[in-house]
Amino acid sequence: MTWFWALSRRLTGPKVWPLFGSLPSLLANRARMHDWISDNLRATGGAATYQTCILPLPLIARRQGLVTVTCHPRNLEHVLRTRFENYPKGPQMQAAFHDLLGGGIFNSDGETWLLQRKTAALEFTTRTLRQAMARWTNRSIRDRLWRILADHRADGRAVDLQDLLLRLTFDSICGLTFGKDPETLSPGLPHNPFTDAFDAATEATLQRLLFPGLFWRLKKALRLGSEGRLWKSLEVVDRYITAAIAERKENPSDDLISRFMKKRDAHGNSFSSSVLQRIALNFVLAGRDTSSVALSWFFWTVMRRPDVERRLVDEITAVLKETRGPEPAAWLVEPLGFDELERLVYLKAALAETLRLYPSVPQDTKYVVADDVLPDGTMVPAGSTINYSIYSVGRMETIWGKDCREFQPERWLSAEGDRFEPAKDTYQFVAFNGGPRTCLGKDLAYLQMKSIASAVLLRQRLELVPGHRVQQKMSLTLFMKNGLRVYVRPRNHCGDDLVCSSTDKVSATPANIATAAAA
Repeated sequence: MTWFWALSRRLTGPKVWPLFGSLPSLLANRARMHDWISDNLRATGGAATYQTCILPLPLIARRQGLVTVTCHPRNLEHVLRTRFENYPKGPQMQAAFHDLLGGGIFNSDGETWLLQRKTAALEFTTRTLRQAMARWTNRSIRDRLWRILADHRADGRAVDLQDLLLRLTFDSICGLTFGKDPETLSPGLPHNPFTDAFDAATEATLQRLLFPGLFWRLKKALRLGSEGRLWKSLEVVDRYITAAIAERKENPSDDLISRFMKKRDAHGNSFSSSVLQRIALNFVLAGRDTSSVALSWFFWTVMRRPDVERRLVDEITAVLKETRGPEPAAWLVEPLGFDELERLVYLKAALAETLRLYPSVPQDTKYVVADDVLPDGTMVPAGSTINYSIYSVGRMETIWGKDCREFQPERWLSAEGDRFEPAKDTYQFVAFNGGPRTCLGKDLAYLQMKSIASAVLLRQRLELVPGHRVQQKMSLTLFMKNGLRVYVRPRNHCGDDLVCSSTDKVSATPANIATAAAA
């Protein structure tokens, strides 16, 4: 008890208990984990860092049992950039995700990660890839999303917008990755074995993080519970990806997998099918959830802020007047093109503000290789863990000011309001990570989100279903636990200088298409 008393005196986080550490408090707040962590960090004042223990046992407590939680920008910079090599993902995280992601870019460190990073970086900086993303996304919007929303608008039925967005971004990232659109976003919202298996495999993999490695490894050996479901799901996923890669080998295209097929590994050899399979899965996992989750929180926020919605619609229509002419019928034929999307400054600011308050990945974990001292003086021993709370960064008055919890897109604009300005301190906004692991798909994500957001706002007005409770789901990405159920209403475009027009009356007729083409 004396030893435990001495240990607890050195810790600065939530209350710790003998044997169980801070786990009882964590379990009691599991339904609001990110807000609970944020509350704990705010309680530290300007320090924005605390240390707690999840295994208060001799010889373990100050190493494997110690967790340092921080959202201090200088600590984040230290971990993500300055001492990057000292803070890898670590063996526990890699082991848990190995069956699903293998040695892919999001589950590797060192030379394995660096090779894939360099190869992917060459492709993600090309204009052709951004154009391909716009093409896949716009096709799904034009041919399927608009139709589904119109059907729900016509019959007055509510729809789960988060589900639609997940399907749309999944179809888009699959098309971009291996040139195959699974068309999960279709009228009737059909069942798709691949997506169901992919979801089940991801869910089962996440459960591994809740238990000691020995426990889930034993379950895996016996194919029990979630491990049995994981095994069956991976068989379905592997079959689908294997078939897609085999098809691409016969008919190469401009998708990501076709591009990786032309590359060589560190030994000068072509990537094997198994490596290509893991590369594909890593990109699908990253590209599907993050954009759709961010858009869900964006639309939820906009529905509660009619002033922001009005300004967004005004900006979109102002751009379309210049590019397609004053007739609203010409605006609604096609989703906005690449160059039109680049001019939507306020929309990008609103999306960045959404990610500041509701980052798609709310927290991440790093393993400490060697003893170190963070810039704020916190000592972190080798073998311990650092948890950096991306969710909390945007909610600290010491970082973003007294209005930090208010939705204010204007904070991302220049004084004139005509130019997007990123955060002056890169590590005040880490929704796209930071340092060498900064998200390669950042520009693609903004492009896709702007395309979908503008397409929906231009045609539809969304209303939250009365009584629907929006709350966070505790997972690696900030899903809405109960989805986002909305009613779809028509958007009327009226003004002094144009004919009053409702989206109910606009369709892709030959005349409208000709008008848009002429514009």
